[in-house]
Amino acid sequence: MSSSGLKATPNPLELKGGLIECTVEGNFPEKYFRKNMELSVVPVLKSTKTGAVLRGQAKVYQGEKFKGNNPVINYKKGGKYEQKAIFSYDSQFDQCELYLEATVKVKKKVITLEPVKVADGLIVTPNLIYSNPSELGSKVIKDNFERVKEEKEDAEIKFLIQQANVRASEAKNINNLTENVKKASQDSNLNIKKLEISSYASPDGGIELNEKLAQSRETSTKNYINSQMKKLKAEFDISGSFTAQDWEGFKQLMDNSDIQDKELILSVLSMYSDPEQREKEIKNLSAAFTEIKEKILPQLRRSKITMTKEIMGKSDAEIRRLAQEDPSKLDAEELLYAATLYDNLESQKSIYQKSIQYFPSDVRGYNNLGVVEYELGNVAAADRNFSRALEMDANNPAANLNKASILISEGRLGEAKTYLGNAAGVGEELNYANGAIAIAEGDYYKAVTLYGAANTNNSALARILNKDYSGARNILSNIEKPDAKTYYLQSIVAARTNNVNDLVKSATNAINTDRSYREKYLNDLEFREFMSNNAFSALVK
Repeated sequence: MSSSGLKATPNPLELKGGLIECTVEGNFPEKYFRKNMELSVVPVLKSTKTGAVLRGQAKVYQGEKFKGNNPVINYKKGGKYEQKAIFSYDSQFDQCELYLEATVKVKKKVITLEPVKVADGLIVTPNLIYSNPSELGSKVIKDNFERVKEEKEDAEIKFLIQQANVRASEAKNINNLTENVKKASQDSNLNIKKLEISSYASPDGGIELNEKLAQSRETSTKNYINSQMKKLKAEFDISGSFTAQDWEGFKQLMDNSDIQDKELILSVLSMYSDPEQREKEIKNLSAAFTEIKEKILPQLRRSKITMTKEIMGKSDAEIRRLAQEDPSKLDAEELLYAATLYDNLESQKSIYQKSIQYFPSDVRGYNNLGVVEYELGNVAAADRNFSRALEMDANNPAANLNKASILISEGRLGEAKTYLGNAAGVGEELNYANGAIAIAEGDYYKAVTLYGAANTNNSALARILNKDYSGARNILSNIEKPDAKTYYLQSIVAARTNNVNDLVKSATNAINTDRSYREKYLNDLEFREFMSNNAFSALVK
């Protein structure tokens, strides 16, 4: 055999879905294949870096008179040769050559032919999914810090039947509240948002009577509070409302009572919506109604006063200072929030470490520290923190996503899928992780779908592999913070579209951003055809 007339597709070889596949085609010339001959061809992948060898499945042809069950080649006419070579990917074959090794058998004689090289090199562009591991999908668990917290304080006063005056015995409840209103008004960290009065009448009595009574109770309560506020030299707008017949309150009290026949009474409420009919039916239950008059109705003749206040939290400057000087004065939410006030990863790392120190039972500290370690390239440390987070909360979506991301970076896709099954609801990062798996498995269309319109390096990579170079170019130009990988992907788009100017420009940016990329350009067969270009070769050599 000779390489003349043999064609390998693709050449160079290409990695896809963890496999290296190649089809070799050629022709057996006329009067080449003897009638009593058998030819066995084995594809052999040889690493030019380590010398390692992978041997593929043999393909056997036979002559017209050879006894066997293999494809027969006619002596006079010749025939077609076709063979598919499939190898499982191993990184030591990133630099490799594909050979065909053949043996000829004629009767009892076996002849080994010279190996023939049919393909040179391997394109491993899909492996760019593994560079910058945190891009595979990682998620910080957000803090619940609120600068302004809202609190409510209630007071309640009761009225005698068919009366609306505020009695001295009840006024003390209002006085306590109005004192707190004054204190709040003098505290720079507090703000009184509103004062509300809700007044009620019990459902016994006619609707017209109760409406006037409830409104009078609202008015008298408001007047009393205003008088107290005036004495305290604190004025606030007070809003009010009234309910003529408090059937809802009646139902709640009945639910919680031990009154005989309460289930019967509650059924009356559900059967009748008309207030007068309800009242009539309940009064017909004479024994029960006597108990209701004593235990339930007096509690419904009331005014409820609600003060809503806003508590102003610490400023960003104060939180930053305490996070550095005395984290013990911050609560868990404030300390986690402090990390968001820094762009520097090392500063964030320090704060999350303090979060673990002061709040060791909070899963967020371990998870978020893991994300920062991941972004710093400390994969082993990140993995330890994600594992610790999962020990504390095995179903935490973010921790499951992050653990899966580690496994994807190690090529352990099956295990990663298990963790991703527990990451539902984590957000768009889940699609990014599944998109990375789709790239690793060679399903580039699915990857493009999962990444959607995301402006990320891996989203662009999916489009490059799916041969959508225009889409990839658009994504790469819109990445907010381009890095060396961004520029490298731009170089691949430029090379595949034969745009030398863009190739030189993007390669310059990549190498200036990260000098280690010079060697990547030198060894990547994506750029083999451009090594003769003076401007490009000067950059990478």
